[in-house]
Amino acid sequence: MKKTSTRLADGRELIYYDLRDDTVREAVDRRPLERTVTTSQVRRDPLLGDEVAIASHRQGRIYHPPADECPLCPTEGDRLSEIPDSSYDVVVFENRFPSLAGDSGRCEVVCFTSDHNSTFADLTEEQTRLVLEAWTDRTSELSHLPAVEQVFCFENRGAEIGVTLGHPHGQIYAYPFTTPRTALMLRSVAAHKEATGGGNLFDEILEKELAAGERIVLATDHWVAFVPYAAHWPYEVHLYPRRRVPDLLALDEDARAEFPKVYLELLRRFDRIFGEGEPPTPYIAAWHQAPFGTLDAFEGVNRDDFALHLELFTIRRTSGKLKFLAGSESGMSVFINDIQPETAAERLREVASS
Repeated sequence: MKKTSTRLADGRELIYYDLRDDTVREAVDRRPLERTVTTSQVRRDPLLGDEVAIASHRQGRIYHPPADECPLCPTEGDRLSEIPDSSYDVVVFENRFPSLAGDSGRCEVVCFTSDHNSTFADLTEEQTRLVLEAWTDRTSELSHLPAVEQVFCFENRGAEIGVTLGHPHGQIYAYPFTTPRTALMLRSVAAHKEATGGGNLFDEILEKELAAGERIVLATDHWVAFVPYAAHWPYEVHLYPRRRVPDLLALDEDARAEFPKVYLELLRRFDRIFGEGEPPTPYIAAWHQAPFGTLDAFEGVNRDDFALHLELFTIRRTSGKLKFLAGSESGMSVFINDIQPETAAERLREVASS
């Protein structure tokens, strides 16, 4: 992998990740952009104790542009985009309309491929490994920023999810706090550790799923994918490395080498869940990593107690129908799942690649 860092016309950082070590990146952003100004701030809810990002400048972000005006495609002639060069393998750049910025963190866009009409599932294993290396490198770099406490790599796929740019891409949020969902996990891990005299909750969950077997979607030498016992979403898969590590940085070479094949298989199965002729399955793919800030609030827990894992889920519950977060989910954070987790796992095994 070759990494080349440059600056866009408004001062934002852009980084090329190339498969070939001899690739040269010298293209300059020719757009007449003024320096980006954001209004992002983080406010704490005194009742719930969580943080809310206020980012009113995002109202002006690009919304469903035609394919020939896609800002994530390479620059071609006089059609200037966010990527100055005429081609690329993987590109990461600071979001022009970030939810978090400055002392409130940082937001980046990850373009998985220059091919506008493809999806992550269309990538080769070599390309997927390059994306993994980009996620890992950005996790490392962002974790050293003074304002950053947690790094979150994710992909939203599909208009049903709220995606406004059709080009295959994901995002990275660098939060100045530990997110509420991670805090819940850490509190559960701390309670379990104390109750069991040092046991690890993540390890126990994985062991129980492997022993039960009925919710296992696939298992390889270094990765295990399963539908969780109390799945929140109609089709939801959690992907764990067999060896517990706190973040992407700690994955060993064997797990890195095997990841592309495993992940591409999961994504391709998701597109087959609802049968032939159905539109691509909308999904969210979310990496959960241990925070890089202090864990003093979670007594007895350290970073190595956390287990890196990826959660992949769709809001489509059946053909032509979506799972909406209505009264119970949005008002009280109590999920109601229409699909039995065991049934979801069985379906995801049925649509395995031959």
